[in-house]
Amino acid sequence: MSEFGFNVNSTATKGYLGEFVAVCLLKIKGYKILARRYKTVCGEIDIIAKRGDIIVFVEVKSRKSADKCYNAITDKQLQRIRRTSEIFMRHNKKSANCFSRYDVILIADWKLPIHIENISI
Repeated sequence: MSEFGFNVNSTATKGYLGEFVAVCLLKIKGYKILARRYKTVCGEIDIIAKRGDIIVFVEVKSRKSADKCYNAITDKQLQRIRRTSEIFMRHNKKSANCFSRYDVILIADWKLPIHIENISI
């Protein structure tokens, strides 16, 4: 337990911190955050952001190394993200004229975040 009252080594805490860093990175790059931890019956998307006419569905991975982050992304997760993003687009009429894209942000311990844009799903 840290002096702030939470376990900085817990998986959940690292996940929240990783998502916080990812949101900050996206905001610096000019994205507007539309949703965090968007949940449906199909699954969850960590961050949904928009810049211009592009809506970006972002998966955030926080691990000890960038390799471990990258290897933690599974085909099953990518399909879940795709299905969940389709639900988001159907329920948000303002996004009807927007393009969509899938990104990954890798948060490795003591490294700058890596933003991989337009991953194929």
